[in-house]
Amino acid sequence: MLQNIDAVIFDMDGTIIDSMWMWEDIDIKYLKRHGIEMPENLQKSIEGFSFTETAVYFKERFNLSDSIEKIKDDWNKMAWSKYETEVPLKEGVLEFLTYLKQNNIKMGIATSNYRKLTDLVLDKLKIRDFFDSVRTADEVPNGKPSPDIYLLVAKDLNVEPSRCLAFEDVVHGIMAGINANMKVCAVYDEHSRNDDKKKKELADYYIHSMTEVLKTEGVRENL
Repeated sequence: MLQNIDAVIFDMDGTIIDSMWMWEDIDIKYLKRHGIEMPENLQKSIEGFSFTETAVYFKERFNLSDSIEKIKDDWNKMAWSKYETEVPLKEGVLEFLTYLKQNNIKMGIATSNYRKLTDLVLDKLKIRDFFDSVRTADEVPNGKPSPDIYLLVAKDLNVEPSRCLAFEDVVHGIMAGINANMKVCAVYDEHSRNDDKKKKELADYYIHSMTEVLKTEGVRENL
């Protein structure tokens, strides 16, 4: 999987941290505050959106009187304690990051999350130093499945997109990596399990955890 690869770029939520479950819970509680029952298709509708794009979508779809910044601030406050206390790294992530670092393979993060929450995660889980570039979708014109954020991280890393391997847990993210002309590995997550067939069809690789990558590369015993 790592043959002819100079950089590995990770999505964050659902890919390297187990956090997708909490966002559905936040959406339910947030809409309930406004007297709105969460539609069944909501999570699918906002998949891949940046934090700001999601706030705009909520404001328009649910006719919310709050400003975009107020919506984002409310979400940030609701998510903060969960990220601080309830969100762990997924299986094999720390070992894989360590291996990539040891082998001088550049690493970046391309997330649709909010910058403040992204920084909280990296610092809380003590993984910031692994990454040479950390970008959020609010820093580019278009969220996933647009390739914008992946191309920006590749530019930061000074690596041709075709020499990058992207890890993603949702269909829109996988498409973003493909649209950036990168190799893409789909990652299992409980939240997107119903899309597994599509994820496998789109991506170059599919794994249940990062541990599988280490075993495939035959390096786990060397860590």
